[in-house]
Amino acid sequence: MAIRTLDTLGDLAGARVFVRVDMNVPLRDGAVADDSRIRASVPTIEELLGRGARLVLASHLGRPKGEARDDLRLAPVGRALGVALGRDVTTLDVVVPEVLPEDDIVLLENLRFAPGEEANDVSFAGALAEYADVYVDDAFGAAHRAHASVSALPELVLATGRAAVAGRLLEREVKVLGRLLEAPDRPFVAILGGAKISDKLAVIQSLVARVDALVIGGAMAFTLLVAQGGHVGSSLVEPDRLEQVRSAIAAARARGVTIHLPIDVVAAPAIDAEAPAQVVAAEAIPDGLMGLDIGPASVAAFAEVIAGANTILWNGPMGVFELEPFASGTRGVARACAAADAFTVVGGGDSLAAVAKEGLADRFDHLSTGGGASLEFLEGRALPGITILEDTTP
Repeated sequence: MAIRTLDTLGDLAGARVFVRVDMNVPLRDGAVADDSRIRASVPTIEELLGRGARLVLASHLGRPKGEARDDLRLAPVGRALGVALGRDVTTLDVVVPEVLPEDDIVLLENLRFAPGEEANDVSFAGALAEYADVYVDDAFGAAHRAHASVSALPELVLATGRAAVAGRLLEREVKVLGRLLEAPDRPFVAILGGAKISDKLAVIQSLVARVDALVIGGAMAFTLLVAQGGHVGSSLVEPDRLEQVRSAIAAARARGVTIHLPIDVVAAPAIDAEAPAQVVAAEAIPDGLMGLDIGPASVAAFAEVIAGANTILWNGPMGVFELEPFASGTRGVARACAAADAFTVVGGGDSLAAVAKEGLADRFDHLSTGGGASLEFLEGRALPGITILEDTTP
């Protein structure tokens, strides 16, 4: 899909540009705990400022459900952004101010404090449109949401003859993920993890038609193991998804796609760092134990598959990696991906956190900020925040 980008804009000197950013970041003790999403927005912001524009930035934070909450205000985000830019950012305490400051960078209050945001309300979008000579969407992480700042707002802007385009972050996400869908260098290996197979089943069904191998870890692997006759103790299983899983496995086999499941797992009686853990066969976990990480043999087997790839997509941890006794599998996969001579893409908050924790971020070709948006894009769904920016020029 071709989308309109900053390259299509004309003179921006003195123009007021509304930029939808994704600064939905974790806060701890009134400060930003991880500023990676903020830093990811900096290239677009700096380019627009360099072209003479005055910026109105808007983002959501958390799930306040249409009500103002002091713990979800954007003041800490504004301070962190100011540090990242090395210049002042004016952060407002209202979403729709009666008078907009004339400062170079204005950050509106949390969009989700306004009920009209998640309702995709046209009236709310119209109020935001008053701040936009030009609209720029750089929030790939929200592109799958039909919310006012993502959908109704750019539609209004375009309807009144103003420009609506993608920022550099959104542009790169579409380019990179589009490459995975349309023209990956082969072999193409997708690594999926996380808790529930239901969260990833649609993307598995989509990837089966595109990849050469699927590597599946995390708790979601147990439903696949059960579907093939395995015994997984008290591990998380979704029985209502077994038939769909069997259909996906059959489709993969029919196409010659290899599915790699854990050989062994680190199992314990509870999700507790102090619980006694042991390595057991993935298909024969004793009753009373649950698999909480892939084991060393699985790490070695997965690493071998990864080493032979020319394109790698990784989304989701291999276990309960936030607890050290169950972090080795995710750590091993991160290191294997970083060492591979391949085009590597990692997405999903937990996977990104693992990469950052290991200091491997610069070893990946692309760190996708999208999470759910990345998965829906890879499923082949039309994302509201992207389709509105599609370039329909013949």
